Parts: sequence; structure tokens; C-alpha cells
Amino acid sequence: MVFSPRLSAAVILASQAAQILCSIQYPVGFANTGTLDALNFTEIFAAPEDKSNARWERDSFHGLTTFARASPLRCFGADGDSGYDVAVIGAPFDTATSFRPGARFGPNGIRQGSRRLGVDRINVPAKVRVSDHLDVVDCGDVPMVLTDNKVALRQLELANAALLSRTSLRSYSGKSIAKDGKFHPRVLTLGGDHTITLPLLRGVAGVYGPVSVIHFDSHLDTWKPKPMAGGPWLPDEEIPVSHGSYFWYAWKEGLLAPNNANIHVGIRGAINSWKDYEEDHEFGWVISHAEDVEDVGWKGVVKHILETVGDNPVYITLDIDVLDPGVAPATGTPEIGGITTREIKKILQGLSGLKIVGADIVEVAPGYDTQDEITQIAAANIGWEMLALMAKTPLTE
Repeated sequence: MVFSPRLSAAVILASQAAQILCSIQYPVGFANTGTLDALNFTEIFAAPEDKSNARWERDSFHGLTTFARASPLRCFGADGDSGYDVAVIGAPFDTATSFRPGARFGPNGIRQGSRRLGVDRINVPAKVRVSDHLDVVDCGDVPMVLTDNKVALRQLELANAALLSRTSLRSYSGKSIAKDGKFHPRVLTLGGDHTITLPLLRGVAGVYGPVSVIHFDSHLDTWKPKPMAGGPWLPDEEIPVSHGSYFWYAWKEGLLAPNNANIHVGIRGAINSWKDYEEDHEFGWVISHAEDVEDVGWKGVVKHILETVGDNPVYITLDIDVLDPGVAPATGTPEIGGITTREIKKILQGLSGLKIVGADIVEVAPGYDTQDEITQIAAANIGWEMLALMAKTPLTE
């Protein structure tokens, strides 16, 4: 029988492949297993250098897309007794938006954008590895009903309050700034439209008292609900909270630090009248406009923030539309002339030393993103910077 050179080469390659396959060491018991039920998945999924029989623990990576590869945890169920320092939760809510909906898919989008990040990787500019200081877990999304805003926001408020009420895994030398003197976990929330910040602030104020808020956004979000002539609400009907009025409610409820110790950063949206600015100041705020980054630089913006919040407990809320739509197009109310990703990183890193009691990232609407997922990646990196701030400063007096 005569073989062609091409066929002979194929035979040689097949023989080499067979030899290579024969050299593979399958996990013990795999090759001779007759049923799938008998497989030892701890061995099969183990890394090549780890063939131990250690059980498949929660802190091993299971292929779930969690935020920055944080450990998945059933915080309200079977893992309810597990300790942690920071809980990441998703708030899939977008039925109080004024323009483009879609932020209900933001939590999963931000997690998708965080796949290359890791809570166990070193943040070089911040000079910190989050996992060295904090045990971060991803609790998944809070199940918020789709048909009733009041009920959905109540669900988030209860979930956030439950997480905050627990005792954190780590304690620190020094006295806690919490009202009860204990150390509590912190929560990083992935939104969701900006309305979710109101129930989240209720939770942190319950633990720490009124807090200074650093609000990154292109809009003020302090609009007082007012009935309009010819509007759809009757004179005796309550105008519901929205993603443009939640800070007015927060001020009215006494959740914000007094003496104008709260600051908007990146503001550049249109207003209805100059009274909007007057009322914003009345409701406890000072303003840093987006143009300030050009005029005074990121260091000048950081200086303004630090002078405003002082030594107060701080909550950070970031609307992704604070970034320019050229680098973050997937949001409900985009405004040109925004901050760049490099600038937002520098500003956040400049806040090192502040006592961050909680944070959220909102208004990411993946349906409007590019195929490169640039908005989701930007939001994820911002969340990673927020965790770095939490890791660097314990909540002590």
C-alpha cells in the first residue's frame, strides 16, 4: 500500500497527538467512572498544581460573573451567618427615569465590565490590594418588583438596612464612628437609576447619623416636587420620588450632613431657572462644575471636596453620566463636556483618607453601550476605586 506524503504527515500528527493525550493525568477516578454522580468535581475543577480533596469552598472562583471576582454569597439565605466587610449588591430598578430607561440591567452590565478586575489584585496608583484589608462579597441583586416603585424601593431599603445592621468580619483598633460603637459592613450598590440612593442613604444614616454626600453627576437631582398647572396629578395627590428629586427627600428627612457639607461634582446640565441653584444651596449643597476640572485641575476639585465634607462620614454616589458620553455613552441622560475616565480616577484617588461609609454607581444602561462595553468597563473600574478608598481607611474616630 502506498501513502502520499500528505497522508504520511497526517498519520505522524495523529500519532503525536495520541502520545500527548496519553500523557495527560486525569483526576483520580475520572477515567473509570461509570456515572456522572460519582465524579469528584473538586478534583476535576482544581488547578493543575492543586489536586487536593479540599471541598469546593465559596471563596473559589466558580465561573459566576461577580463584581471584580468577589466571592458570591447568599447574604439573605443559606450564607446569612457568614461574615464580610463589604457587600456588593445590585439594584435592578429604572422605572423612575425621565429619559432613556434600561438601568435595570446596569448591575449585570457593571459586573460584566469588571471581569478583568479583582479584589485580590493590587491597585497600583492607590497602592492597595483590597483583599488585604476587606473581605468583599457579591450578594447578587435585590429582587425589586417591576410594577410598583414604592414597593421596589422599600425592598431595597430593607435589604440594605439588613446588611448594614450586621457586624463586619474585621474589627479595628480605635472607636467605631457608628452610633452603636460597633463595626458594620459597608455596601457598594450597582444601580439602577439614581432614585435608589434615597433608600440607601436611609440605611447609612440609621447607622452613622447624617452623612456628607459626594455626588458625581451632570445634574443636581435636588428638584423639589412641584405640582404643575395642567399636570397629571390632582391637587391632593403625592408626586412620587424620581431620579431628579431624591436628594430633596433626603434633605427633608435629615439624612444629609448640615451646614452645606455636601457637594455635587461634574455639574453641567441645563436648569429651569436660577432658583434651582438657590434652592440647591438651601437644601445643603455646594457645587463643583465639570468645567472646574479645566480651570483648577483635578487637584483643585479634590481640594474643594475635602474642604466641603471635612471629617464627616461620607457616602459617595456616582451617576455614570458625570463622564463624557464619548467615554460612557450608555446612560439615561447624557450631557456633553463631561469628565474623562483618567480625571475621575485621579479625583477618587485624591479622596484617600475619607471615611467612606457606603457608595453606589448608577444610571448605567447597557443597551446603549458600544459593543466594546466601554461604559460598563468604566463603571466597574470606578467601583474598584471606591473599594480601594474603603480599604485604605477604617471607620474609626
